[in-house]
Amino acid sequence: MESRTLLLLLQYDGAGFAGWQRQPETRTVQGVLEDAMERLCGSHVPVTGAGRTDAGVHALGQAASLRVPERWSAPEMMRALNAVLPRDVRIAECRPVKAEFHARYSAISRTYRYLVGTDEGAENPFRSRLELAWKRPLNRSLLDETSSLIVGSHVFRGFAVKGTAPVGDDHRCNVEFASWQDREGGLLFNIRANRFLHHMVRFIVATMLDIASGRREIEVMRRLLESNDNSEVSPPAPPHALYLESVEYPPELYLVTV
Repeated sequence: MESRTLLLLLQYDGAGFAGWQRQPETRTVQGVLEDAMERLCGSHVPVTGAGRTDAGVHALGQAASLRVPERWSAPEMMRALNAVLPRDVRIAECRPVKAEFHARYSAISRTYRYLVGTDEGAENPFRSRLELAWKRPLNRSLLDETSSLIVGSHVFRGFAVKGTAPVGDDHRCNVEFASWQDREGGLLFNIRANRFLHHMVRFIVATMLDIASGRREIEVMRRLLESNDNSEVSPPAPPHALYLESVEYPPELYLVTV
């Protein structure tokens, strides 16, 4: 049977999921998608994600790839999936891509954002489930200084969960940008890199917040960027304020539709 490869752009509220990767007897994003695909196609269709978001982490632009019978066009697949998926997952876009496309291995960069609320309203029940309510004063210049330190190519063993990367992995990531921005009610941290290690963004955010609130010295950040272990890193920031914003691919992998 002839088939085509499609790229899905996903949005989901991570609160109701135990992460991306399918697990037995646990609700995950991949599991929900594959169940929906089986319902539509009558057989199991593997769905490959660009990355494995942790339990509670949200997505504004997660990417996933799958192969479907050729009779399914991208617009038809998008409409059909959105008709059967639960309300906390949505297909925002569906595009045809070349057969060799792989959501994980074809990606050239990924962008995350982390939301921090600093005003009195940050603890209200609507905002507090989607951002981190931070009560201590923050030194804005220290946030900017610490974020500038991680830009570039570094070994991020100090900001990763030990033993989760493949054996022999050098833990090196190329961070294209990392910056804090002011927003209404608080702050937004944005970071883009070619890859991310397990808990890496949450470790980075927690350490920067601890430094900017006077709990730790900035030298800790410098040492962690040269460390072979994570013994000095702050406990990871909560997952509920972290969002996978986008995944970028080489433009030549997209098929032009007419």
